[in-house]
Amino acid sequence: MTASQPPEEHERTGPAEPIGITIRPARPDDADRIISLILQLAEFERLPPPDEDARARLITDAFGSNPRFEIFLADVDGQVAGYAFVFETYSTFLALPTLYLEDLFVLPSFRGRRVGFALVKHCAQEALHRGCGRLDWTVLDWNKHAIDFYKRLGANRLDDWWLYRLNRDGLQHLAQPEDLSQNG
Repeated sequence: MTASQPPEEHERTGPAEPIGITIRPARPDDADRIISLILQLAEFERLPPPDEDARARLITDAFGSNPRFEIFLADVDGQVAGYAFVFETYSTFLALPTLYLEDLFVLPSFRGRRVGFALVKHCAQEALHRGCGRLDWTVLDWNKHAIDFYKRLGANRLDDWWLYRLNRDGLQHLAQPEDLSQNG
């Protein structure tokens, strides 16, 4: 701490590594814990949880021969306290990969103990290790607690980029040959 830095700032940012929190890659034997966390995230976000088929695909896509994403788990005192799902995208303008944070979730009983901070910090370190130019994620507009957390981290909300999505039905509709000639 420098003389010009008030004590409150040091206390808020804390030590470089949160004490008692271990971040590790998930393993196949973590599958049940991962699914449990995802179900709790779905409940928190007021979204329908993945069905049994989706749960099986999730585990296959995480731990199969060609993983589509990675999962980092936060352990506190031997208990899984939260997780982060990440995968790489690519920025043509930076000509560098971007690490995309798909999910960040901490169990309610572990919130306020710097578990979320430890997970995001690990993702930032991972992004730098991979040579990424940035770390991106989205947040629900009603999740004020998360928005405030991201602001404290120094993250910038992008006002000039809007997220668009085609769901499965939209993909199937657009993929029809007749739609390409009519819309394009």
